[in-house]
Amino acid sequence: MKILVINAGSSSLKYQLIDMTTENVIAKGNCERIGIGGFITHRITDGVTIEEEANFPTHTEAFKKLVELLTTGENKVVNDLSEISAIGHRVVQGGKYFSSSVLVTEDVIKTIEKISDLAPLHNPAHVLAIRACQEVFGKETPEVVVFDTAFHQTMPPKAYMYALPYEYYEKYQIRKYGFHGTSHRFVTGRLAELTGWDMSGKKIVTCHLGNGSSVAAVKNGKCIDTSMGFTPLDGLQMGTRSGAIDPSVVLYLMKHEGLTPDEMNTLLNKESGFLGVSGKTSDSRDLVAAASQGDDRCQIAIDIFRYQIKKYIGSYAAAMGGLDAVVFTGGIGENSFDLRREVCENLEFLGIHINQVLNEDLNHKEGRISADDSKVQVWIVPTNEELLIARDTKNIISK
Repeated sequence: MKILVINAGSSSLKYQLIDMTTENVIAKGNCERIGIGGFITHRITDGVTIEEEANFPTHTEAFKKLVELLTTGENKVVNDLSEISAIGHRVVQGGKYFSSSVLVTEDVIKTIEKISDLAPLHNPAHVLAIRACQEVFGKETPEVVVFDTAFHQTMPPKAYMYALPYEYYEKYQIRKYGFHGTSHRFVTGRLAELTGWDMSGKKIVTCHLGNGSSVAAVKNGKCIDTSMGFTPLDGLQMGTRSGAIDPSVVLYLMKHEGLTPDEMNTLLNKESGFLGVSGKTSDSRDLVAAASQGDDRCQIAIDIFRYQIKKYIGSYAAAMGGLDAVVFTGGIGENSFDLRREVCENLEFLGIHINQVLNEDLNHKEGRISADDSKVQVWIVPTNEELLIARDTKNIISK
């Protein structure tokens, strides 16, 4: 069985074709500049890379191009579209309506559209991709949607409610939703495989750290709290996002700088975080390089991020009444041994002791980095959201 996994943005369409017999990626790529030109990068497992200018007025043309590359020419990987059993879509926001992945129906599409106000940059693009996919592949090819928010739907009201007038929850569905749920669910499941644990009774903190970052508290295999909130802006400082700040700061800046809501949104989402504090870059690797050369602002940005992660680990251990494991994943979590070391320093009171040799040796890899006498296990688990989407898709269409 071959599954095509789609992650669509407003002007992009990332994809992977996965052979579910081996769970190996057959081909992957990215259609960019949809609506403003077009460019595709397509890679297959033997190392061949194809890069082409293209004409992508809409997502439909992007789908047609990726189908052409998958099925024709000397580098084709399937002979016919009929070899693709199903398509799995990543959808950012499922609101309160979806607590698991579901088969695409017209009602499902309409619900995703209905809650587009909760993710205006993402959900409309997901719907466009689903519609375009139906046009190119035909409605006889089953499609499944996997929601970033679904894993977090197990949070109790005390974790997801905001202390605002209750009418706004009823009227606008204002509450914490959480994001990166596909990643948090994948690494939680992978940890269970690696340790052989029955997750019942286990208390895990998963740290998805990258240009966008979030931390989740996972108890008995279910999320009970997470750092991102109503939108992905909340929680940790990120590449260009501010993370959690005093709401009065927003009001103060709007008043004294004369900012409109849209301008304030841009400031918080695109001009803050690593970029805003350092004044130089949104890339953590560049921050570390500049800090090593004595750049104080880059060092402050690094310190803020690591301090915040440490606080979340401690607070979630308190919320769960204990801690069995901490998992690092995402581009920064998997690849920065300095970050993992500094985050875990002074957490011995929680039972966390990492083996510094393993921490460095296993950089970029999967493995346990905690010391033998550590009561809390610490792991690096590379995330694979596309594989989880493919697995969900396979399970649903198999039923």
